[in-house]
Amino acid sequence: MKQFMDKDFLLETDTAKHLFHDYAAKMPIIDYHCHISPQEIAEDHHFRSITEVWLGGDHYKWRIIRANGTPEEKVTGETSTDLEKFVEYAKVLSRSIGNPLYHWSHLELQRYFGITEPLTEKNAEDIFNRCNAKLQEKDMGVQGLIEQSNVKVICTTDDPADDLKWHKKLRDENTCSAKVYPAMRPDKLLNVDKAGYADYMARLGKAAGVDIKNFADLRKAMDKRIAFFEEMGCRATDHALEYVFCREADEKTIDAIMAKALKGEAINKEEMEAYKTAVLTYLAGEYYKRGWAMQIHFATLRDLNSEMYRKLGPDTGYDSIAEGNCCKGLIALLDHLNELHILPKTILYSGNPNDNAMIATIIGSFQGPEVRGKVQQGAPWWFNDTKQGMIDQMTGIADESVFGNILGMLTDSRSFLSYARHEYYRRILCNWIGNLVENGEYPNDEDALRQLVEDISFNNAANYFQFQM
Repeated sequence: MKQFMDKDFLLETDTAKHLFHDYAAKMPIIDYHCHISPQEIAEDHHFRSITEVWLGGDHYKWRIIRANGTPEEKVTGETSTDLEKFVEYAKVLSRSIGNPLYHWSHLELQRYFGITEPLTEKNAEDIFNRCNAKLQEKDMGVQGLIEQSNVKVICTTDDPADDLKWHKKLRDENTCSAKVYPAMRPDKLLNVDKAGYADYMARLGKAAGVDIKNFADLRKAMDKRIAFFEEMGCRATDHALEYVFCREADEKTIDAIMAKALKGEAINKEEMEAYKTAVLTYLAGEYYKRGWAMQIHFATLRDLNSEMYRKLGPDTGYDSIAEGNCCKGLIALLDHLNELHILPKTILYSGNPNDNAMIATIIGSFQGPEVRGKVQQGAPWWFNDTKQGMIDQMTGIADESVFGNILGMLTDSRSFLSYARHEYYRRILCNWIGNLVENGEYPNDEDALRQLVEDISFNNAANYFQFQM
């Protein structure tokens, strides 16, 4: 029997152990999609407790705590103590065999706190105190955690109207060992059918110095904001869509849709799709000119529990996989942009694992000479971010595309301890490759294997995004 999560955790063969320990483990990290706070990085925030850094905004953990019958007050409430919340997590974690949180949490305890025993309800208070004592050390602030994790680039998630003042501070003071860049997420710009659209247009217009009344005004405002983001080092953007579509319309029609939305009138599905297609087309053209990468996330349903949404708001753990089923829409959008010769580097993420083969085959029809793997299937995302999800995606890409061109892992997290997810992915990667080698399905060519592992761990992303490091 193997020891619990020892140095060879998830590594089943000698080849896998060699590839991970000698190559993958030594490669730096480019975290090109996450939700961490640039303010906390700039201020080198020190956490008051393990609860703050672990449970402060992690809806992955909130979901499983609730599944244990825990009252909401001990999940997100303000009157429960940090220790009480930590104990509730410890209670459910020991029952969560097979859940990626079990592995992630213990990797984080090992790497950042030197704690190798499993977390349980019995030892929760002791581990809570040991972690908190460690967090008081000088190098355990946010910038210290980033440096310990060997992170070279971080892309935060930022609205086009943001002033990026914390990114400016980081750039000017240069105190963080990693480069921290904004990644533009214009979801509120796209949400013409949502409440608050008019207020957001006013906010965006104020940031750009443009009174937004029509589509031409919108483009003028976004031209200025995109130029500002580029000045701040932006090389990637992100778009969250429930499903993908392409509905072309002329500018007069888009102006009419905007006029309705700005007056607070209801927008139907066809109008929503026409407006979003027009905006995405404009944005894609700007990304293409600048060599930015466009990330599109789709096939998830958010905020399913109406009562809890009213109480807690969005991003609190009440989401699910959506049906997906947007093959024709995705093809139509990519083809539309390609026909206009403005298809940028594009990374596609589906929340539905049934879309893996679909994406892996679609991307083969829209490659280009700008970079290897111009159109990519992104890392296993959200509900696919599991051991089996990673294995399935690796296998699917290898079956239908060029495995050696993939961009590795990202955290998609709000926690500064989540860099351990890169290690988790790299262990699975090396084990997957190692099994093929030991089964005689790929040659035991040291140079080729080293190149594969180092490229997928770091080099491919560095080449794809062209960050200044």
